[in-house]
Amino acid sequence: MGEATWALPSAHPLTWDRGGGGARRPPGGSKSCVRSLWSRPSHTGGLISELKLAMPWGHIAAKAWGSHKSPPVLCLHGWLDNANSFDRLIPLLPKDFYYVAMDFGGHGLSSHYSPGFPYDHQNFVSEVRRVAAALKWNRFSLLGHSFGGTVGGMFSCIFPEMVDKLVLLESSPFILETNELENMLTYKRKAIEHMLQVEASKKPSQVVSPEEMLQGFLKNNSHVGEECGKLLLQRGTTQVATGLFLNRDRRITRPEYYFNFISRELFVHSIRKLQARVLFIKATQGFYDLRRENDANTELVLFVTSSLRSTLKERFQYVQVPGNHYVHMNQPQHMAGIISSFLQSKERIPAHL
Repeated sequence: MGEATWALPSAHPLTWDRGGGGARRPPGGSKSCVRSLWSRPSHTGGLISELKLAMPWGHIAAKAWGSHKSPPVLCLHGWLDNANSFDRLIPLLPKDFYYVAMDFGGHGLSSHYSPGFPYDHQNFVSEVRRVAAALKWNRFSLLGHSFGGTVGGMFSCIFPEMVDKLVLLESSPFILETNELENMLTYKRKAIEHMLQVEASKKPSQVVSPEEMLQGFLKNNSHVGEECGKLLLQRGTTQVATGLFLNRDRRITRPEYYFNFISRELFVHSIRKLQARVLFIKATQGFYDLRRENDANTELVLFVTSSLRSTLKERFQYVQVPGNHYVHMNQPQHMAGIISSFLQSKERIPAHL
């Protein structure tokens, strides 16, 4: 692996104030403040812009493809990933849309939440609403992978009039409980205890070599290929003289500590609020169970798809593609045509409250 493979763009994490205790607001301090930091041509064509959107605790970082005058699509990455998750897919999608991929708080180049402000599923949903307000979007489409799809699904049910189309990549609009009810209080307790422990700790972030960082990342993310691992780490790490350290907030650990599990009854009730057209893409070798403990059981996915189909009828489309949980990065061509056709379809559901 040559040094060139680790070259970071000019908006290197060191130039960003990620916040996380005493986070500074960008000049002006307005919640709707959007700063375009720089633009560059992508290697696949088109122009990529880096954005910095002011938030009460700091900022949300995002990258954008295309013209802001085109119909908007907000792209939401998976747990512990970042906006680079979409670098290989978006260049294959129609050029007549404005794609904005955000880093969730505590991820990528976005500010960490202030001490005492916990990471919770609903807070990430709130971030989507804040980003839409900052960009002055009244109606847009959502494209979410894994956890990002769940955030997008929850947003689409809470703010149904704002979402035109919802694309779920290896995801579900909500996370259904199976045997999780007995674990709920344990999860909440661990989340609080971990947050307090990290906030009290003065231990600096671990700095390792680029190769050690990559190998550790790939070991913990078996579905991510080496090239895609480097891409995620490019935005997910900061480079210092002795190596790299992860940007993400150390308060973020096991995802089930922060997810909102719901019952099947509440799932069916919630998706009735959807006004968007929904495309659900499932990878044949993807995940079926959040905790991976019973991943061969496809029953929950079948329940989700049948419920969406019976509720949304012609507004729902389900497609299986070959690949694993990160097929949108590893083989984006497997789904690019499907997503393109869906985004370009002219059927539009009138917004109503």
